[in-house]
Formats: sequence, structure tokens, C-alpha cells
Amino acid sequence: MRCLRFSFLYALVLCSVVAHAQLLPEQGFVSTAHPLASIAGIEALQQGGNAIDAAIAVTAALAVVEPYGSGLGGGGFYLIRLNSQPSPTYLFLDARETAPSAAHKDLYMRDGQVQPRLSLDGALAAAIPGIPAALDALNEYAQRPLRENLQSAIQLAEQGFAVDELYLERAGWRLSALQQDVESSAIFLQHGQLPELGWHLAQLDLAGTIKQLAEHGGQSFYHGRLAELMVQAVQQAGGIWSMQDLADYQIQWRTPLQVLLADERQLISAPPPSAGGITLAQSLLILQQLPWQQVAPVQRIHLIVETLRRAYRDRGLLGDPDFVDNPVDRLLSGEHISALAASIQTQQATPSSELTAAPFIHEGDQTTHFAVIDRQGNAVAATLSLNMMFGAAFTVPGTGILLNDEMDDFAADLSGSNVYGLIASEANQIAANKRPLSSMSPSFIEGPNSFAAFGTPGGSRIPSMNLLAILAHLEGKSPAEWVAAPRIHHQYVPDELGFEPGALDVQTQTALRKLGHAVKELTRNYGNQQVLYWDKQSGHSAAASDPRGQGVSLGTH
Repeated sequence: MRCLRFSFLYALVLCSVVAHAQLLPEQGFVSTAHPLASIAGIEALQQGGNAIDAAIAVTAALAVVEPYGSGLGGGGFYLIRLNSQPSPTYLFLDARETAPSAAHKDLYMRDGQVQPRLSLDGALAAAIPGIPAALDALNEYAQRPLRENLQSAIQLAEQGFAVDELYLERAGWRLSALQQDVESSAIFLQHGQLPELGWHLAQLDLAGTIKQLAEHGGQSFYHGRLAELMVQAVQQAGGIWSMQDLADYQIQWRTPLQVLLADERQLISAPPPSAGGITLAQSLLILQQLPWQQVAPVQRIHLIVETLRRAYRDRGLLGDPDFVDNPVDRLLSGEHISALAASIQTQQATPSSELTAAPFIHEGDQTTHFAVIDRQGNAVAATLSLNMMFGAAFTVPGTGILLNDEMDDFAADLSGSNVYGLIASEANQIAANKRPLSSMSPSFIEGPNSFAAFGTPGGSRIPSMNLLAILAHLEGKSPAEWVAAPRIHHQYVPDELGFEPGALDVQTQTALRKLGHAVKELTRNYGNQQVLYWDKQSGHSAAASDPRGQGVSLGTH
């Protein structure tokens, strides 16, 4: 496997972890955002499958029970660890959606003005999905037939399940958009309104679609009658899909981003079209040059925020590597990392407006993440998305397929920003067949003695959440503490230090304001992190699910 190489000592990329004597995990674990998906994954492991089998089962189950977060009409990233000898092999599956071939930079421009709703609601907002193709690609490393791994999802779709408070909250946020689409309203609402708690959601059309994939593979999504139904529905609703767009879709196996950290550990994360992996790597490398572990709590927050401010600034250079020459090695070079660290003032926040853009630098809240490890040491961390909750809120009649609105992740207006406030960049401008930039960043931290996996939904806040969890891991805290860590965030623009309710007390907020930070308490908690841990010396393995969500971590026996 080819590996990227950088000039800076701390950013040297290793293609493998040196093999050491190790004990395999005592238990396999599955950690997902929904209990029913966790059960599907555990059943796959207990019935002879490996971590990849479990990942397939979880992906399909989440498409049924979390329609607000992922689905067959969406895409995602899969980071894979195969416990090969003499050292592990890392794979990165890019199943990100692609823009239709008729897409162009002025797609959402009307009368000289960009119309934001066009990239959020309805068929025109949908990019070509990647999840069905990902099922085929993952199946190459599975031990069970695809039809067996999809059986739990088929049963969930046929038999249905009781909707919970989280479902009602998410559906409430997208109620108007769901009501505007006849099919979505009929499936996900009760008589056109929010369902009652415990309402039974069955999806027979979706069950039929998953059955087709089980019998004929993921490629049957992109050809034949199912493809015809999708293209016809999209075009009738004002979208621009074509049969050729579906036939041309391909997943990409990319070289994972691998960066050496201190103590012989390395970060393995998402490469472009993810900006999240680069942001995470830069943040860890900068903090290694700062005394973040030795300073007082307020000073630690200040250093982390100033680090995030600088790392998020650089994301505007990045885009689909099939269209853009991403300057990854420069962004992670010793010279650049040292310059960023040196620019941080220990007693004063740097206003984002005063950070002159570096050379050639310009610039989905609802997603889902899961993590799996088996008793052979194989692991998967996957972040999947429809972008906004319930995606484009457009369901293809007769198929149960809810489409994404990932086109909003492109830069539709170079003078503006997307729904998450991330500023636009030419590198991420809309183009035919292009993948939009993403913050999704499933990640591993691995060294001779331990392995850990991280990931979360949360749109632009994904890298900062992963960073906080990784820092907790580097401090020796438990997986339960990683996911429960109070969350703070800064993304360069807007120039705000955001924090979830209760994360910062009044005294800390006052101290940070004195340092020059614009402190802002958010209106709700965010993220839904799922993590794994394996102690190679003892064989102990563990997992944890974010207490903010309803997910569960289950182990084999």
C-alpha cells in the first residue's frame, strides 16, 4: 500500500505499525447510534462474521432505523483495519456521493442569487448515492454472503419498529420538508403530522429494495428497473439525474492518511475528499508543540481553540482529489506546523480576521457513525450521511429510498457559506461527477501497545469532537470518558468559541472572554460518538457509545 510522506519528523507517515507481541481482543464489540443496529452487528459477529460483515449489517440496519442520519440514498467513509501479518493493513473506502453530470457551478443560482433551499430540499439537492456500491466493495472482505448480512435490515424494514423521542425530534426539525414530499410524508409521518411516541414505522418498499440488493448485489441499485425508477422520479421532481450518472458511479479505495505522533503512536484517518482528517492531524501535531497537558484548564481550552482556529482555516484548500491537487504534504509539513504553533499567543486569542490566509488558502449536522472490532483484531470505523436530517426529504416512490442533500456540501456561492457556516472555496466548487468536501473523519490511533477507534456525526464539528476524544485517550482516560468529554468548538469562521450547554462554567467563560474569545453557549448538545479500545498487552477490549444519544455498545460473549 502506497503511503504519503511528509518532511517534518513528527509528520512522517508510516505505512504500518511495527509488529509486537500482542494478545488479540478478548471480545468483539459493536458500537452504533441505535440499539437495533448494534444488535444487527453483534449477530453478524456471533454467526461467524468478521468486523466487515458486521459493518455491512450495521450499515443496512441504520438505513432502516435511522432515516434521519443515513441510508441507501446517501454515502460515507469506511476506515478499515485488517489484522494482517507482520503488521496491520489499513484501507479507506470512499463511498462519498458524486454530483450528477449535468451539475455546474451556477446550479442553484436564480436571477443572480443563490437560492439555498434548492441545495437542501427536494430532488435537485441529491447527489448520486454511494452506499449500495460500498456494500459490494465491503463484501470482498467479508466472510458471509451479502444476503445473510442484509437479513437483519430486511426484517427491521418489514416488521417495523417503534419510533422514539430522538426520531420525533429530528422529524420535527424537518417537518415542513417532509410534508412537501408525498412519499416521504406517507412513510415517515402519521397522517402528515409528527407521529406519536411509539408509533410503528414499517418500510415495506425499502425492504423490497434491500432484498434486491441481497440477491443481486449493490450494483443492481445503479442499473435496471430500480435505476429507472429513481431517475424518472428525480427528473419529474426537477432533479438532474440520468441513467448514465448511476451507471458511472464508482467507489474509490484511497490511501488512508497516516501521521506519526509521539510515543510511537500514529493517527490513521480520512484523506481528501475529507477535510476532517487533515484538520485532525494538524491539530494533534500543533498541540504536540504546546504544553496543553501541563497548563491550567482555562489555558488548555485556549490552546485547543487557537489550534482549531488555525487548522479549520486551512480546509479551504482541499477538495475531491480526482479534481483538485490537494497540498496535503505542505499542510502537514514541519515548517507549516511550526509556523502555526508559533503564531499562537498564550495569553491572547487571535481574531480570525487577523489571520492572513496562508499561501493558496481560501477556505452534515445529521450523520451517523459506528465502530466494530472482532476477536481477530479487524476493525471498521465508518461515518455515513444524508447531510441534513432526512436528507433532501425526497423519497423515490415504490423504493423506500430517501435521497441525500449532499449537494449543499459544495460551494454553491463563493461569496457565502454552507448550512454549517463553513466558508466557500474554489477547490470545493460544484462540478460534474465531483465529490463534495466533507468533515467526516473516522479515525484510528494505534501504537505498539494499544488500538483505538473514533468517529462521530456533527457536520463541521466532527474534527473538533474527534480531537477532544483523542486527547482524552492520550491522557489515559477510559472510552466512556472519551465520549462524555464536554465539547467546545471553533472553526475559524464564524469567530466564535462555541460550547454545548454546561460544558463551561461561568468562571471559565469569563476567563476566556478576558483572553479575547467570543464565547457562545449553544442551545443543545451535539454529536453522537462511538469509540473502541483494544489493549494489546492484556487483550482487554472495550467500546463506548455517546451518552448524548440512544446508541449502545455491545460485546460478544
